[in-house]
Amino acid sequence: MAGTRRARSEGSVRPRAGDARRRMIEGAVESLRVHGASATSVDRVLSTTGAPRGSVYHHFPGGRTELINDAVVTAGGIMSELIEKLARDSDPVTALDQFAAMWRHTLVDSDFRAGCPVFAVAVETNDDAPEFARAAADVFARWERSLADMLVRDGIPEPRAHSLATLTVAAFEGAIALCRAQRDITPLDNVVGELRDLIPAVTRN
Repeated sequence: MAGTRRARSEGSVRPRAGDARRRMIEGAVESLRVHGASATSVDRVLSTTGAPRGSVYHHFPGGRTELINDAVVTAGGIMSELIEKLARDSDPVTALDQFAAMWRHTLVDSDFRAGCPVFAVAVETNDDAPEFARAAADVFARWERSLADMLVRDGIPEPRAHSLATLTVAAFEGAIALCRAQRDITPLDNVVGELRDLIPAVTRN
């Protein structure tokens, strides 16, 4: 998911004790975005991050399950903070446009390889790790609450605001999946265009 990777400072700064754990979570987020949950293994994360193998069970006693769950929670939290800021500082259409612009950059810059890590977990069964679905559900619910609150402040009645918030989250996640499959930004543009027409129309009614 865009925004989840941190720029690493260069120079002779001594690594903090939590660096290995942070790198592994970031590596797991990136793997979820590109490869999905089933293909996100401890070995893949170690190979892409350079984190020491001995640190896996020190930082993640639950192994792969704990690592992926922490990655979903971390990525979801970062995206939630962005959505909450947009919802707090912007009107609904401006927030929609800014969020869409971020995803356009993410999709194009990654050559349509990177999607939403929360969605990646949500669409897989993961019977052996039900906590993944719970973590994803919590993140989606937080996004919907933020969007609904923004729409209520803009004058939309609360029941309709919650419905529109659900529609917006579902539309974005679906559009991102279509963009990746088609290697084309058009599905996202189409969804955003429809939402831009719908939200002001609801406000006027």
